[in-house]
Amino acid sequence: MIVGIGVDVVDVARFRAALERTPALRTRLFTEAEQTLPPASLAARFAAKEAVAKALGGPPGLSHREAEVVKDADGRPAVQVTGRAAEVAGELGVTRWHVSLSHDGGVAIAYVVAES
Repeated sequence: MIVGIGVDVVDVARFRAALERTPALRTRLFTEAEQTLPPASLAARFAAKEAVAKALGGPPGLSHREAEVVKDADGRPAVQVTGRAAEVAGELGVTRWHVSLSHDGGVAIAYVVAES
């Protein structure tokens, strides 16, 4: 059963400029494993983090670092949640995440489905 869905889009050039203007954003928004990725990939992952929050209903107290985009055994993107995000997901009965990422034409997009 679908518990929630979320989608978000990010302008890659604007996101890159924000990272250059405020380097601390990398550590505030991304896990160590994510921080080394190029700006377009970071923009897609930021969109995924926002989409996760939307799929969870936008509860207060979430941190961007609590939703991490990783690769599954087959190399596909997957979501792992920790902290408050994992707590809320547990309360909602989320047992599985689906995520799709793309970036092209200066825009990054992520679509997330939370399933029980």
